[in-house]
Amino acid sequence: SMGFGNPYGDRYSEEIVFEWINRLVAMDIGIISLADTVGLASAEQVYAMTEYLVDSLPGTEIGVHLHSTPYNWKEKLEAAVKAGCQRFDGALKGIGGCPMADDELVGNMNSELMINYFEEQNLLKALDKKALAESLRIAGEIFLTPNFNPNPSP
Repeated sequence: SMGFGNPYGDRYSEEIVFEWINRLVAMDIGIISLADTVGLASAEQVYAMTEYLVDSLPGTEIGVHLHSTPYNWKEKLEAAVKAGCQRFDGALKGIGGCPMADDELVGNMNSELMINYFEEQNLLKALDKKALAESLRIAGEIFLTPNFNPNPSP
């Protein structure tokens, strides 16, 4: 969950991340996603780490689970795409995130923004737009009610 940094004082380095990823791959884990749970990653870091993994682990599907603000989602997403990432996590309406993040605007990357980006770049192979619309409707009913708190205190 801290693939791009750790704000809590625990040991972190890209080498530690790569060492653990290599251990997982040695156990025949075929999908690895780098996570930016508290939104620390820069676009440059997303690009460099993702590109390294894509290049060095050709038999492994490399993905990203990025958290962002409304202001930096696109640069992080573009960095992962340019690095060769083929798997992306998102959340309808960007709901959720990490209540321990320093910035209250940091949350899961918004699926709708991601879908629009992928469509603009001709990267989206298939999408059931009717199912997406229904999912967004339901998410709106559940999450956008007056008493809903997407990041409750632990």
